Amino acid sequence: MKQLFTFFAFFSITLLATAQTKSDPDAKKILDAVSAKFKGFAAPQATFTYQVENAQGKALSTKKGSVIMKGNKFKVNMDGMEIFSDGRTVWNYDKSANEVTVNNLNEGGNGMTPQKVFTNFYDKDFYYKLNGTKKVGGRTVQEIELTPTDKTRPYHKVYVWVDQANNTIYSAKFLEKSGGRYSYTINSLKPTSAIADTEFIFNKSKYPGVEVVDLR
Repeated sequence: MKQLFTFFAFFSITLLATAQTKSDPDAKKILDAVSAKFKGFAAPQATFTYQVENAQGKALSTKKGSVIMKGNKFKVNMDGMEIFSDGRTVWNYDKSANEVTVNNLNEGGNGMTPQKVFTNFYDKDFYYKLNGTKKVGGRTVQEIELTPTDKTRPYHKVYVWVDQANNTIYSAKFLEKSGGRYSYTINSLKPTSAIADTEFIFNKSKYPGVEVVDLR
């Protein structure tokens, strides 16, 4: 699950670092449009599919999830796991173990939040270029190839596909240095009604018998 926020790590990302030293202005225009649209949502909600593959591209596991965001706060649900963050602290709840791990949210360095997948995470963290337009899943998407500027990151390439019809991210695939791959496909993205800030804080009283592991 550590991959969840190294995306989109969202979101999420390339030529080899030695081969690309500047970014493509055409790719920036597309990514800027995605970021601007997302910022217009007060409390966006997304559903997604998370898939892990081996180096040969064979799917090893597939999970579905959802995320709600508000400002710098977020809440993720995915196959027996809930992740809460109020923008400062992050709670990872494992339903099968009835255990929650508490830590400080690290947005710097290799840290990544869901919001960054949809906004301007690319400006400082990646070189990027537009590879062109293709058909994926029945949609017309624009493929953008990203190279991380930080060579210590566990992945060396990220591919982002932007839905040309509505200026939203359709999918992103991360290629790890170890050979593994993981991807996120956004199944839906929409604004939601007002959400209370308390929804982004783990409430121990709602989880009887939960074990709390505080790593702060």
